[in-house]
Amino acid sequence: MLENDVGLYDAFKAKDPRFDGRFFVGISSTGIYCRPVCRAKQPKAENCTFYHTAAEAEQAGYRPCLLCRPELAPGTSITDATANLVYRAARMLEENCGGGHTLSELAGRLGCTDRHLRRVFTAAYHVSPVQYLQTCRLLLAKNLLTDTDLSVLDVAMAAGFGSLRRFNDLFKKHYNLSPTVLRKKNVEKKQNGDITLALGYRPPYRWEEMLRFLGARALTGIEVVKNGAYMRTVQVETAEGKQIYGWLKVSNNTKKNALNVTVSETLLPVLPQVLAKVRHLFDLHCDPHAVYEGLSSMNELRPELCLLGTRLPGCFNAFEMAVRAVLGQQITVKAANTLAARMIDQHGTLIQTGISGLTHLFPSPEDILALAGSVENSLGSLGIIAARSNIIYELAQAFIHGDIDFDLPAQPEEEMKKLMSIRGIGSWTAQYIAMRTMEWPDAFLETDAGVKKALPNNSSKELLEIAEAWRPWRSYATINLWNTL
Repeated sequence: MLENDVGLYDAFKAKDPRFDGRFFVGISSTGIYCRPVCRAKQPKAENCTFYHTAAEAEQAGYRPCLLCRPELAPGTSITDATANLVYRAARMLEENCGGGHTLSELAGRLGCTDRHLRRVFTAAYHVSPVQYLQTCRLLLAKNLLTDTDLSVLDVAMAAGFGSLRRFNDLFKKHYNLSPTVLRKKNVEKKQNGDITLALGYRPPYRWEEMLRFLGARALTGIEVVKNGAYMRTVQVETAEGKQIYGWLKVSNNTKKNALNVTVSETLLPVLPQVLAKVRHLFDLHCDPHAVYEGLSSMNELRPELCLLGTRLPGCFNAFEMAVRAVLGQQITVKAANTLAARMIDQHGTLIQTGISGLTHLFPSPEDILALAGSVENSLGSLGIIAARSNIIYELAQAFIHGDIDFDLPAQPEEEMKKLMSIRGIGSWTAQYIAMRTMEWPDAFLETDAGVKKALPNNSSKELLEIAEAWRPWRSYATINLWNTL
């Protein structure tokens, strides 16, 4: 439970979206727990208990509210974490709740023992990692039952329960109703076969600016931005090493402060991973007010240099983003896109999506290492110079062997040093890769042409000194500067 019940009750009473996902409210008079933005009748303060996570509330015996739907609450960003290990563990559990990864395997990825992980996780969240994982699965299943036409069996499998019987038993035990009863309660919301889920965010969200950024860098054959939506092809590996292919579409639902995510049925086996990657790509864990307050001094340099609600574009495929960063060294975005399009056409994998413009998968690290002959000849024929070809080859090796951690690393600065140990990768490339792939909020590209154009008449050294006041949000400062161009 959380301290300062009076302050939290005031936030709950105000329905302030800034607190959405930061705590949950258990209501003893009804036996349910809510998000702080819930619009149901306000309960009395003495009936409210406050919890860090949905898992905590469920372990205390509360059921999720059917009105505010706790499964739609946004998460927390890496800078919100008081314990980075626990934060990364929670994110990994959310992403892998549908897979077959054991706690020992996750602990290994985090560089600790499963015993230590259980101890620190329970101390921070007051539930065990297994209990947290179970809640992630239950809430994902509830989301699928509410918003899709999937069969109960498909829902159970997609949420990672392994068997229909176990799913039914746990759902009834925790929520006091069967999955089929919940399905009947929401029969009017069916989508005629589409698999569309909502992912919440804290408003405001400058959606059009995000689309402009992604649209200007959209890869031919892989990404399409049109009619207010982002679409792309998808390749995700299961815990067993099987490659799953498909497509997704993301649009904004301003009324619900959520993104609508539609995925192809082929992606059901890796749905939790896909949703986690979408959250990363569109920065759904961000607290825009905290970022804006941290960057308020930008507007002293020039009015509206920093705008509330600006998000940090992440990535869906870390290798794809790293290659794009290398291709973009010292050339324009348009020229880099041209090189990437040639690479996709020559070495990408054709895929049938039924959506105009979505025709290929980006070359994988394995595809690059399997190129016949020297990499300089294979990529050089596309107009990619030898130095960058060799960098791409070394990046592919780093991905295959796990030499560099691109997945929420504990120390992004250390991973950036490893990147810069690759000949041809300097500070700009390493910072850009960390900003887009590692959710690193404090990268700053003082030598970038766009940053210099947004803040003219300053040397790189002077820009770096100015940006010291913007820590730990310098990545967001960089995006704000680019958005002014």
